[in-house]
Amino acid sequence: MSDQPVFTLDIDQNKYLAAGGQEIHAILTVQATGAPMAGGTVEAAEVIIVDASGSMSGDKIAEACRAAQAAVDTLRDGVHFAIVAGTHEAIKIFPETRGTVRADPHTRRQAGSALSRLAAGGGTAIGKWLRLAAELLADHPGAVRHAILLTDGQNNEDERTFGAALAHCAGRFVCDSRGVGTDWAPAELRKVADALLGTSGFIRRPEELADDFRAMVETTMGKAVAEVALRIWTPQNGRVRYLKQVSPTLADLTGMRAPVDQLTGDYPTGAWGAETRVYHLCVEVAPGTVGQEIRGAWVRLVVPGGGEILARGNVLAQWTDDLALSTRVSPGVAHYTGQAELFDLIQEGLSARAAGDLDTATARLGRARALAEQSGNDETARLLAKVVEIDPGTGTARLRRSVDKADEIALDTGSVRTARMRRDPGDPGTSGLRSATG
Repeated sequence: MSDQPVFTLDIDQNKYLAAGGQEIHAILTVQATGAPMAGGTVEAAEVIIVDASGSMSGDKIAEACRAAQAAVDTLRDGVHFAIVAGTHEAIKIFPETRGTVRADPHTRRQAGSALSRLAAGGGTAIGKWLRLAAELLADHPGAVRHAILLTDGQNNEDERTFGAALAHCAGRFVCDSRGVGTDWAPAELRKVADALLGTSGFIRRPEELADDFRAMVETTMGKAVAEVALRIWTPQNGRVRYLKQVSPTLADLTGMRAPVDQLTGDYPTGAWGAETRVYHLCVEVAPGTVGQEIRGAWVRLVVPGGGEILARGNVLAQWTDDLALSTRVSPGVAHYTGQAELFDLIQEGLSARAAGDLDTATARLGRARALAEQSGNDETARLLAKVVEIDPGTGTARLRRSVDKADEIALDTGSVRTARMRRDPGDPGTSGLRSATG
């Protein structure tokens, strides 16, 4: 396992609960270090999905094909790959043989030839595209399985069909999706990102696609572990209320629980390279008596199947009648709860603006801008400044009269990105446990 990164788990919490209290909050910071930058010898498989619907005609389809070629060229030799053209159907345009092929100079040139013949036409059925990717990647169990999805329009499938496709693909591969132009729906790609543990993003200009595709593949090639799960045990009469990734982006993992036994469940986190991710765990336990201390949750980072434990730690609960202890909120919980609130404010504000409720939109987006600035989320604050302005004299927020559609989409898609908590240099660290096992 020399190519595998070393994992550490930090737990930040206030363990003290008021008498009768049942809800425990903890911030789990998982860090992987030492992973080889090129992914070492870890097997990988990639599917590149290019929207070839009618709205992609002209420069967009040409730039999309150039981006797909950049992605193929970035794959390391030996990685399995395929290219899918997405319309109202899903068509594998390369390779012509069954399944995928290994990347090498010859297959890269062949892929380029196939892309050069791609023409735009037809509708948009994202669920079908993802199902074909799942079928192609199913031939590579144990590999780092990844897909890139590009679209410029809204999905033509009904919500039930799309939801069924996402449920079918969940756990089978990770998908990073991108929207280009201003006619697609950010909420649809967020659903893809949430279900398939990937990212969604906005490409403002088609000529920027190639660099973004290249960067996504480079990140995938840096993965050194194909699948890691957060295994969470709770005591009898306890339960996980929610588990959410809160950094680098927001994602709710609560509904992805796979039971291990009556008290334990696994929550998938996808493939890992050298990186840090942060999670907010909320556990509900049976109320205890003053002075009693229990383990509210036992958290382990595991490789599913073999069950190898990569790191572990405890979330504790102790009941007290000291109000000063029970009302203290840990810095991590406070910060990341604020980042989740920031996302909600942006989404509510944009929805209100679209519905013509300008008073609500102004209140929500104004509060969001203030919260972004206070929490150090500079990127989101910059995006908000293009939609809502603050009167320097009165401090009153007001919507800008003219907002570029692209700026609005950038804010919508960027709202899932969070800012890491800034620690004071004198901060001793977390109040919980840190553990690393190898």
